[in-house]
Amino acid sequence: MKRIAILALVPLTALLAACAGPSNSGSVYSSYQTMNEQSVRMGTVESVRNVTIANPESGVGTMAGAALGGLGGSQVGGGNGSAAVGILGAVAGGIIGNRVENQANNRPGFEITVKLDNGELRSITQAADEMFRPGERVRLLSNGYTTRVTH
Repeated sequence: MKRIAILALVPLTALLAACAGPSNSGSVYSSYQTMNEQSVRMGTVESVRNVTIANPESGVGTMAGAALGGLGGSQVGGGNGSAAVGILGAVAGGIIGNRVENQANNRPGFEITVKLDNGELRSITQAADEMFRPGERVRLLSNGYTTRVTH
């Protein structure tokens, strides 16, 4: 029984680790982004559009669901029936695990269009954790790879 519990915990641990991806927030900096100079441009928000930020699937949800479904299904009945139910459980668990991972990977975001003081338009997509409204003055911070909009 302990062996089954351990086998069930391995995919669950991997699934939780996969959910802890990098943030797309304008307020969150990775450690490698600190202590680096950024260029600052000022502008005015032209428009804000709601978007969904989708991180790529890792497949962990499908694998974890299939493992758990197969383990649970194989405990039902005996002989060939047990194997058949285990296979069905694995397929159903894989489908459910995939859907759970898809939902966990999707985050709300904003596509923020900014008219810079020099007249150029820029559009930046980031997590929807800070509200922006058309007409607001904002800063665009850029290090050459990442640009974020802040107040």
